[in-house]
Amino acid sequence: MDVKQTALGIVAKISGTDAASLRNDMDLVGDLGIDSPRALQLLVELEEALGVEISDDDAAKMDSVGDILGYLDGLPQNA
Repeated sequence: MDVKQTALGIVAKISGTDAASLRNDMDLVGDLGIDSPRALQLLVELEEALGVEISDDDAAKMDSVGDILGYLDGLPQNA
């Protein structure tokens, strides 16, 4: 399973944006229109699809597509 592609697919689904057009510098709220309820949905879907648990503190630091990918890239690969 490719973590990056899975995460981008989930962000694309939640935001209604084509995955191919997502860039690391895209702001989740400003560029992709992800409001609080959709941010929670994004978090839950990432956790379920990738078998990880993302703390509230870590989630609060994720403001862009790149933040999400960077966080996931830093996780141990034994999940």
